[in-house]
Amino acid sequence: MTRRLLLGGALAGGAGLIAPPASASPGESPTVRPGDIRYPDLVRGDNHRFTGTPDYVRLAGSTDQVVRAVTEAVRAGRRIAVRSGGHCFEDFVDNPSVRVVIDMSTMNEVYFDAARGAFAVEAGATLGEVYETLFKGWGVTLPAGAWPTVGAGGHILGGGYGMLSRKHGCVVDHLYGVEVVVVDASGTARAVVATREPDDPNRELWWAHTGGGGGNFGVVTRYWLGPDLPRPPATLLYSSLMWPWSGLNEVAFSRLLANFGTWYERNSAPDSPYAGLFSGMGVPHLSSSGGVVVGTHFDAATPDAARLLSDYHAALGEGVPLRPLTTGPVPMPWLYAASWRGGGDGDLIARRFKFKAAYMRKGLSQQQTATAYRYLTNQAYRNPNALFVMIGYGGKVNTVVPSATAVAQRDSVIKSAYQAYWADPAEDPKHLEWIRTFYRDMYATTGGVPVPNETTDGSYINYPDADLADPRWNTSGVPWHTLYYKDNYPRLQRAKRRWDPLNVFRHALSIRPSTP
Repeated sequence: MTRRLLLGGALAGGAGLIAPPASASPGESPTVRPGDIRYPDLVRGDNHRFTGTPDYVRLAGSTDQVVRAVTEAVRAGRRIAVRSGGHCFEDFVDNPSVRVVIDMSTMNEVYFDAARGAFAVEAGATLGEVYETLFKGWGVTLPAGAWPTVGAGGHILGGGYGMLSRKHGCVVDHLYGVEVVVVDASGTARAVVATREPDDPNRELWWAHTGGGGGNFGVVTRYWLGPDLPRPPATLLYSSLMWPWSGLNEVAFSRLLANFGTWYERNSAPDSPYAGLFSGMGVPHLSSSGGVVVGTHFDAATPDAARLLSDYHAALGEGVPLRPLTTGPVPMPWLYAASWRGGGDGDLIARRFKFKAAYMRKGLSQQQTATAYRYLTNQAYRNPNALFVMIGYGGKVNTVVPSATAVAQRDSVIKSAYQAYWADPAEDPKHLEWIRTFYRDMYATTGGVPVPNETTDGSYINYPDADLADPRWNTSGVPWHTLYYKDNYPRLQRAKRRWDPLNVFRHALSIRPSTP
C-alpha cells in the first residue's frame, strides 16, 4: 500500500477526524497555503539554510493532477519548482522567486508495468521504498544511493550511484523511459513518455533525463527501469577501520589518504575482483571525537572474499605506524544494509549544511593532502560535523561512453565531497567561509574548481554547488556547465529548447536553452 493522501476510505469512521477541505476534492491535488498546519513542513527541504515562501504547495497524486497544477501556475505567471524527497543541497526549490511548489511525495508507487515490460517507479518514491519493493517483490534492485529517505525523482535525474555501481553502473544505465509533464511554446502543459528505443521520436527527452539533473525540462512523474535489473548480493561483509586523530601526525595522515587514492587507481577496472566492493573514507575535523574512518561493504559471494578484504585493509594502512580500531567484517543481509539510516542524536537539529564535490581520475596530490590536513586540523575553526570524504567509484560505470547518457564523467575512480553541517543560523558565515576556502585551496592550481584534466573531471550535478557559477569562487575561466556536463552540454541545451522553450523550469544551475 502506498502513502497516497487517503482523505477517506480507510480513515472513514475514525473518531475526531476533520473533513477533507474543498481543495482535496476528487480529481484535484490538495493545496496547502500559508496558515495551514502543513505549510511549514512543506516549504523546507533537508537543508534548513533555505525556507521557501510559495503562494501554495500542490500535493500531486497523479500525472493528471501535475498537468493541471502546471497549467494553472503557468497561466498565472507563477514560477514553479518541484520537490520529491527534499534533499536538494541548494535553494532550487526554496528560492524566494518560487511561487508554486509541486510536491511529488504522495506519488510513490513501485510496480512492474507489464505493458512496457519494465519496472515503474513514481517520482515521489524514496530509495528505501524502491529497494524494499523491488527486493521483496522480484529479488532485484537498483545501483542507487545509500540514504533511504532520498527521493527517486531527483536522484535518478542526476545519474544516481551507490553501493552497487562499481559492479552494475549508474542508475541511468538501467533507465528505459520517463513520463514528463512539459510545457510547449504556447504555454500548454501535457504529459509525454520518452524511451530509449532508437525509433522513439521523443528519445532525446529520455537522454536528457539520464544525468541532466532536476528542474530542467519538466516534471518527471514516472520512471521505467530495466527490464533486467541487477540482483543484489544476498550478504554483504561490513567492516570499519578508524585511525584516531590522537595518534595521527601529518605524515601518517597524508599516507592514509594517498593509500586510498592509489588503491582505487589500481583496482577500479570493471573486471576487477573488487568490483563488488563499495567503500568510502571519511575524514572529520580534528574537533570531532573520531579520526579517519573507512567503511566498506563487500559482496560476500566474491571468490576468496575474506582474503581480498583483508588485503584491502592492509593496503590502506601500509606505511602508517598507527594501527586502526577495527569493526568486522560482519555479515549483513542486503536489504538491511541498503535501508540503514545513520545519524546521531543531533541529526534533527544540525540540518544547515553546505556541500561541494569533485570527480577524481587519480588520488590526491601531495599539495592537496597538505591542504586537507591544514583545514581539517585548523584549531581556529572547530566543527565536529565538518568533513572531507572520498568514495570509491569506477568499475562498470566506466564501461559506458560519455555520450551514451548525459553523465559525461566515465573514467573517474573516486568521488570526493566536502561537507559542513551546523545548527545556528548566526554561524552561517563562519562555516560557509571554511568550506569555500577549503575547496578553493584544494584546486588552487586550476582556479579553485576541479577542472577536467588528467587528475580531476568536474563535479556531480546531484551534489549541486552554486559557487561553481560564481566568479568569486570559480576563477578558472571554465564555466559551471562544463564542470557538470562537459561536452554533453550543447545537446542538453537543444533538448531544453525543444521541451521547455519558455524556460518554465529553471534555477541557479539549470540548463540554459540554446539559441536557434
